[in-house]
Amino acid sequence: MPEFAWRAARSDGQMLEGRTEAAAGDAVLRQLRERGLTPIRVEDAAAGAPAAAGWRAKTRRRALRGPVNAADVLTLTGELSIMLRSGLALDNALRVLIDMSAKPSVRKLMEDILEDVKGGAPFSRALAARRQHFGDFYINMARSGEASGQMSNVLERLVEHMNRLRALRESVISATIYPAILLVVALLSLVGMMGFVVPQFEKLFKDVGDALPLPTRIVMTMGHGFRQYGVLLLIAALALGWLLWRWLRAPAGRAWWQNRALGLPVIGRLLYKYEMTLFARSLGTLLGNGVPLLAALDIATGTVGNLNLRQPLVKMAPLVKEGVRMARAMESTQVFEPLAINLIRVGEETGRIGAMMVELAGVLDRDVETGIKRALTLLEPVLIITLGVLIACIIVSILLGILSINNLAG
Repeated sequence: MPEFAWRAARSDGQMLEGRTEAAAGDAVLRQLRERGLTPIRVEDAAAGAPAAAGWRAKTRRRALRGPVNAADVLTLTGELSIMLRSGLALDNALRVLIDMSAKPSVRKLMEDILEDVKGGAPFSRALAARRQHFGDFYINMARSGEASGQMSNVLERLVEHMNRLRALRESVISATIYPAILLVVALLSLVGMMGFVVPQFEKLFKDVGDALPLPTRIVMTMGHGFRQYGVLLLIAALALGWLLWRWLRAPAGRAWWQNRALGLPVIGRLLYKYEMTLFARSLGTLLGNGVPLLAALDIATGTVGNLNLRQPLVKMAPLVKEGVRMARAMESTQVFEPLAINLIRVGEETGRIGAMMVELAGVLDRDVETGIKRALTLLEPVLIITLGVLIACIIVSILLGILSINNLAG
């Protein structure tokens, strides 16, 4: 029978660890709960081979460095939700998180939050004092959990929301890896051709001079210049890329890019739907947890990164405050598509605006994933064909030069 290593918390927040033989991990969970313990972690004790354990230890040490990040907040939220749902008091749950935290920055964050809570501050106010880590969306969700007395359920919804957003971002990043590899291979192939292959023909064409065909002379000049100034060109390209990156991160550069990004073919449409997904999912989640509509609109609008889309959305809250229906306010922004407006109109009639916004986010999620796959399906052959054409042009220009030498010799 396999042995499982477990870690659990008592009702007073004290941490316990041990090993138990059981047929499966579920049996260990049941045993721990029957003992009045809150399971935190159950894993196969035989899973760690020495080499794998050493690799995991190195990876863990690297992960423990640095400040609190979004992955840390997601992990903390999930663990806190489990402990509160198991009946652990908030202060005891926070103590357990402190004991479990191996990352110094995370432990310090939890200690500060616990100190505020012990001093009588509500949990949401303790989070608001660390807004840079949690954000308005998270804080208002916690506030709604306090008002409704359903903090564990709210934290569970928060975990779902954060996981969906992370999955969407990761799908976008993962989908661009292969085209990026193709682009790097294309650039390296061109560097190899211009820096090493083309210069080998310089001696052959040296005495021909202007008798060489124009394409051959152009390629030879480029190859000679690349070989002589390749390092300088690389340094200049890296410097230019760094300056461009810095400029795009500055307000002026970011505004310039956002003004043009939505107008790009294919990419602009995907960016629009991605931003609308963030807005719809945030608004739907907030409304589903009892946050007032006006506050939810303000917070959800802040999740939209593109200023050209955010500015029209800002106008919605004042219109709704004046008594304008939600669907009418959305229509006045001229940002939303008819599908979104019709879904919200149905939501207003049925009293389920939050659910309709979550449904809209799901539709947009699928559209973004499908659009990315289609765009990358087109991009891959375009990169391959472009690389093939460029290399073919270089080869043909060299062959033209060789043929011209044969003609002169004849």
